Amino acid sequence: MKKIINDPNQVVQDMIEGMIAAYPNELKQISGTTAITRSEAPVQGKVGLVSGGGSGHEPAHAGYVGKGMLDAAVLGEVFTSPTPDQIYEAIKAVDGGNGVFLIIKNYTGDVLNFEMAMELAEADGIQVDKVIVNDDVAVEDSSFTIGRRGIAGTVLVHKIVGAKAEHGATLEEVKTVAEKAAGNIRSIGMALTPCTVPAAGKPSFQLAEDEMEIGIGIHGEAGIERKPITTADEIASELTEKILADMNLNNNEEVAIMVNGLGATPEMELYIINKKVNQLLTEKGIQIYKTFVGEYMTALEMTGCSVTLLKLDDELKELLNAKSEAPAFRN
Repeated sequence: MKKIINDPNQVVQDMIEGMIAAYPNELKQISGTTAITRSEAPVQGKVGLVSGGGSGHEPAHAGYVGKGMLDAAVLGEVFTSPTPDQIYEAIKAVDGGNGVFLIIKNYTGDVLNFEMAMELAEADGIQVDKVIVNDDVAVEDSSFTIGRRGIAGTVLVHKIVGAKAEHGATLEEVKTVAEKAAGNIRSIGMALTPCTVPAAGKPSFQLAEDEMEIGIGIHGEAGIERKPITTADEIASELTEKILADMNLNNNEEVAIMVNGLGATPEMELYIINKKVNQLLTEKGIQIYKTFVGEYMTALEMTGCSVTLLKLDDELKELLNAKSEAPAFRN
């Protein structure tokens, strides 16, 4: 295993300190926790937004903490849910008196721990609500979930919900738009190579030199099919068709596209995937409103990508375009 780290058991804390050093005027760490908040948190009168999950998916989730997006991100150990007490501290830290909203990816540990923290906060008199993002169309149940997994589409939920909260929406209004966004997002990923959790010291799964896996999860969970590597166009076509088969998209409807790298995929290859995705949608009469290409939710050094489609209406377009000052999503 080759990693640019110090102690495998200290990678999360070392990363947090490095992030704070990079953005000292924008981010701060809640003392005694692995949670990061906006430097001005709590923002009085604004619904506070909290997300998070296991580390190893950078820039998710701490990279999306900033004006126009999240108020706090809670970082677990690598590929491990943060604990309820850490999430609870983040909720308290961003409560500006108008309630706190949680954006949770659908993994069993995340859901249980965030909901437990929610109960602790409610016992303190803090209004808390949530949305659970389950955008992965690959598999219905996995080793980490009951139901569909939450993957890169969660970033677009952060963006949309963050803009809604920044505009002064109530907790109920934030929940409404969160559910609309999450209900209109579909994603699927693929991988060419595995990744290595630092504390484990060996790859979490194996793929032969000539193999790829379609529908793989962001922790290396099994996908739909392991098969020989094929061309970028064929990969893009398979991913896009599986998403479209699960979406109700009509001619002339508008979408946002996200082509997301999983940690070790060159941008060149992501743009090649994007070219084919754009071509396929255009051929079907689907209007492409906005495209995002880059690394938004990774899996350490896994080689691969995911494709996300978000079906848009006027409200979602406005919120997607709204200003964001988060380090990993400047808009």
